[in-house]
Amino acid sequence: MAVPPIWNTRPHDEAQANELARALGVSPVTARLLAIRGLTDPDEAARFLKPSLDQLLDPFRLTDVGKAADRLLAAIAAQERIAVHGDYDVDGITSTVILRRALELLGGDVGHFIPERLTDGYGLQPNTIDRLHAEGVKLIVSVDCGIRGAEAARRARDLGVDLIITDHHEPDSDLPECFAVVNPKRHDCSYPDKNLAGVGVALKLVQALCHRTGKSSWLPAFVKIAAIGTLADVVPLVGENRVIAKLGLQMLTKGPHKVGLRALLEAAGLAGKTIDAYHIGFMVAPRINAAGRMSTPDIATRLLLASDEAMGAEAKALAEQLEAENTRRRTEDQDILAKAKKIVESDPDVGAQSVLVVAGEGWHRGVIGIVASKLVDAFYRPAIVLSIEDGVAHGSCRSIPGFDMLAALESCAHMLGRFGGHKQAAGLQLEAARIKEFRLAINAHAENRLGPDDLRPRLWLDGALKLNELSDRVMAEFAALAPFGPSNPKPRFHTGPVAIVDGPRVLKERHLKMSVKQEGRVLRAIQWNAADREPRLTEQKAGVEIAYTVEENEFRGERYVELRLDDFR
Repeated sequence: MAVPPIWNTRPHDEAQANELARALGVSPVTARLLAIRGLTDPDEAARFLKPSLDQLLDPFRLTDVGKAADRLLAAIAAQERIAVHGDYDVDGITSTVILRRALELLGGDVGHFIPERLTDGYGLQPNTIDRLHAEGVKLIVSVDCGIRGAEAARRARDLGVDLIITDHHEPDSDLPECFAVVNPKRHDCSYPDKNLAGVGVALKLVQALCHRTGKSSWLPAFVKIAAIGTLADVVPLVGENRVIAKLGLQMLTKGPHKVGLRALLEAAGLAGKTIDAYHIGFMVAPRINAAGRMSTPDIATRLLLASDEAMGAEAKALAEQLEAENTRRRTEDQDILAKAKKIVESDPDVGAQSVLVVAGEGWHRGVIGIVASKLVDAFYRPAIVLSIEDGVAHGSCRSIPGFDMLAALESCAHMLGRFGGHKQAAGLQLEAARIKEFRLAINAHAENRLGPDDLRPRLWLDGALKLNELSDRVMAEFAALAPFGPSNPKPRFHTGPVAIVDGPRVLKERHLKMSVKQEGRVLRAIQWNAADREPRLTEQKAGVEIAYTVEENEFRGERYVELRLDDFR
């Protein structure tokens, strides 16, 4: 980590933790983790540890969901042509797949449309409405997009096409005028779970359709696909998102799967493995995303829709195509990242600012979001990466916890052609000639909102835990707390002193590998991307304090505990 982090311990109430340990029969460390995460009610904590499908809320509590379901069922009965309009990321693709599959199983005449990133742009556009209308579509349902598509909604109304918008992004003060708008973030929607991914909202509509038609037994198969989009979209893993993610991962591990999903998991090397959130985030999601980033999102959509065993050869070919696109994507983003870092490090007009704004002619628009994320990781500052084409700059923005990127863009709205997104991730478009002006304006906005401590990463720790406390029981309880992500971070502890009894050795010129010993217990440990810290660690090896997370690994049939070091001092 380029900037040394500040170590902070998450607070908790000791008495509440002791009560939880007694009530649930869990170890003190697990009770502490539950208390830190705000799960102090024993019943709520028990539900968290054992999610089940019956914990999914009544979908009809979502404003307009009943209206949307009834209109879709009427369209199916009348054999009206329906189009599902998705988005080109994993969330949008999985949303498209589950809604289209549900409508087909119910007998609908349904197709889908996913915009191409470079030619169609983002979201619901009036010209797409024209195109679908020309194809005879009478009803359009958007998934994971559309909440700011007022112009497209007007076009649909003018053409006599009914439009149902399902989305999870932040709405404007006025909603688009259309048949129905299903979004838990609607200001007039009292639905208790506001954190659903786009695919979570699409799943609620599918759940409503299943309920109306007596097909609730279908739901688990849709949850399995929804888990991929939920984990890929990095939404808080609490409430319904936790139910979807946890149960979906169990079903992804267990199988059986339709031919398309099976081919995807095989291509990612996950056939027969216990699939966890890491596998989805770093192996499955990048492959699905590569389609929309590098060529057409339809490759991934067709693959996940493939359900007929006779499509085995086609599914394998599509999975191989995704593999090739993902390899090309990696090469492209590494190249642009190197150029972007060079700009930050050599141009004081860019590198001395709180918000990094870097631009390059012809940078591949499909990967600038990844590059922005990696700049945040490297410099711990909000980052905006712009690709310039024909005098227009298309940008992708990523932020740090203390900075609301969407509000920052709103402060510069007068110079932007288009923008939208979330507090932590957003997109924009502006004239290339105004990049310098934009850089100054967004940094003027940031100046009043970011102090020096905001620009230092924080390592949030769940308290002290000695190595000999990592028993089989505690490891099993950690597994019950998974999957980890926002609002349910991976447990991270500190302990010291530990002695380094083997190593540290530099691994692949980037990482550090070692064995650490404390009170007779020896465990293997690894610290990623920390090769430059080897001399300091070698000097201090007799006694260091470590901040770490825990992994349970398997080698030749034998299971062992390994530490992942985040930092040491």
